[in-house]
Amino acid sequence: MSNSIDTKIIGKLAEILDKNQLTGLKYEDENCKISLSRELGAAGIVTPAPISVMPSPKTIAPVEEKEETEEVDYSNSPNAVKSPMVGVVYLSSNPDAPTYVKVGDNISTGDTVCLIEAMKTFNPVKAHKSGKVTKILVETGDPVEYGEPLIVIE
Repeated sequence: MSNSIDTKIIGKLAEILDKNQLTGLKYEDENCKISLSRELGAAGIVTPAPISVMPSPKTIAPVEEKEETEEVDYSNSPNAVKSPMVGVVYLSSNPDAPTYVKVGDNISTGDTVCLIEAMKTFNPVKAHKSGKVTKILVETGDPVEYGEPLIVIE
């Protein structure tokens, strides 16, 4: 048997589709599968059905958006000031006060860089080294875990 599609079958199916005002029809035998469809407009006018074509997986481009800077893991960095406990971080002593440090500040060993509130007690977190603050990895009100990097000093 030939691999070509019999146009008589397609014509007959289209005739059945039109004669019975069907919106779709499928035909299958051991050699081929045919699927016909159409949409009827408000006045019964035949309009072509939308065609959806799925690209092959090889042609799909990744949709990820890259951020301007890559996320760096500071958990093992000797430059990171880490949380000494579980709690909530505060970057200033109260909402109206300026933050203890900001990016670009030069600080000394022992300077307070933030507070961690645990069990209604505010615990100061001190810089473990002198240097310039290059990153603040948390915001006021963030919950933090023990050992979580808070601030990076270079």
